[in-house]
Amino acid sequence: MSFFKKKSSLSSTSNDGGQLCEDIEKNIRMLEEHFCHTEDLMKKELQFHNRKCVIIYLDSLVKKELLQASIIEPILEGKMSEIEKTVHAAEIKKTSIISEAGKNLLDRSCVILLEKDPQAYVASVGGIEERAIQEPNNERSIKSSHDGFIESFSSNLQLLRKRLKSPQLKVKYFTIGNFSNTKVGMLYLENLANKELVEEVERRLSSIEIDQLYSTGELEEVIEDHPFSPFPQILATERPDRAVSYITEGKITIIVDGNPRVLVVPITFFAFYQAPDDYNSRWLVGSFFRLIRVFSFIIAISLPAIYIAIVSFHSEVLPIGILYSIRVSLEYVPFPPLAEAIAMQIILELLKEASIRLPSPIAQTIGIVGGLVIGTAVVDAHIVSNMMIVVIGFTAIASFVAPINEMGTSARLLGFPTMLAASLFGFFGIVFVLMLIFMHLSKLDSFGTPYFSPLAPFKKEDVKDSLIRLPLWKLNTRPTDAKPEYANQQGRIRAWKKK
Repeated sequence: MSFFKKKSSLSSTSNDGGQLCEDIEKNIRMLEEHFCHTEDLMKKELQFHNRKCVIIYLDSLVKKELLQASIIEPILEGKMSEIEKTVHAAEIKKTSIISEAGKNLLDRSCVILLEKDPQAYVASVGGIEERAIQEPNNERSIKSSHDGFIESFSSNLQLLRKRLKSPQLKVKYFTIGNFSNTKVGMLYLENLANKELVEEVERRLSSIEIDQLYSTGELEEVIEDHPFSPFPQILATERPDRAVSYITEGKITIIVDGNPRVLVVPITFFAFYQAPDDYNSRWLVGSFFRLIRVFSFIIAISLPAIYIAIVSFHSEVLPIGILYSIRVSLEYVPFPPLAEAIAMQIILELLKEASIRLPSPIAQTIGIVGGLVIGTAVVDAHIVSNMMIVVIGFTAIASFVAPINEMGTSARLLGFPTMLAASLFGFFGIVFVLMLIFMHLSKLDSFGTPYFSPLAPFKKEDVKDSLIRLPLWKLNTRPTDAKPEYANQQGRIRAWKKK
């Protein structure tokens, strides 16, 4: 297996050391060999001041109208004697290395070769159709902006710079993947981001050795600290306003070309339950909904387990009326509560996956009709009880409250061991599993930042924008989880108020 991997890596870097020469035909042959004689590598021969000129480009990556208007027509007119002053490209540079010329061809540029010239002129003529900027479906908001990242690296960078008009916003580029040559960008504020954090993120990105990288999910998997933890340790978002807010806290944003989600590091647990609408509503309203979201995490993990523990061990905690109703609904159910709960959780996940994969009109039918039909049918068939349907419904709603989908999925997965412990030990099993979960949360870290901060370790100054949100004029300092170079972020913004 290692032999084949080594062989593929060597084949991907062949001809990397080739140098251009004054023989234009030889240069063309070397470029064709570099691209394995692919048929979409196009050549166009012209004359430039009585010298042979060849334009080479990849047919699938350039915009023909732009190539004709900015490269071919100016060369045919030949008003200037130098090729750099003749073409009308926004960017033109020279290279004498075959691999560098090939890399630029893959980056939506064209290569201009001249007779008796050992240099290649690279001009940008890319123009792939892009998806329109629109609000992301999985991070909708009511009062915030309604634009989102798309698959274009330059458009995503533009969305960030449009909001953060600061010369301190710094971008570092990386190329990851021997075959995919994926462009990755690391963004941060030079005078604010912690230098050790910047060096650590740069070290992890630079050390990646992989043949292909196509998504932020793959990148997240290879740079996160604890890959076996059920909790996401890197936040992935499609909202530019969210990404900018984290950059101004001293965090680092990572953009992967061809993917609409950007990564934010380091991150804490409570960031997954914060929404942009929290800051566009009055602070009491924002704090109320944020507390509901955090409380929904406990509900999603423990509510089915609590039902199982009550039915199996602790029925005395319920009022007699509710207990009688539950006992009646369980009278003809042949399965134990644990089997009921697991079966309904699996059915819930199946319905969710079916709704995601199917086209929108059919997905709505599956979600509504499927849920009603299956829920009614399993109760009438005495497979599960009425109360179990109610419990699983509340659990599903609680898990969907999380603004970031990954955290809601983690909560539903953690519900399975909690249910198992409840079926064996009752309330004691639930408490024990919850203790393990919170111990794990307290032990986790993301790029050196405690994951459960500001509760573990407790930081009084950061609580004001974690579980709750205090008024904006009280948020004078930045969160300290990313260890920014300076903490103050605003002056006395209510200076208009008389003392």
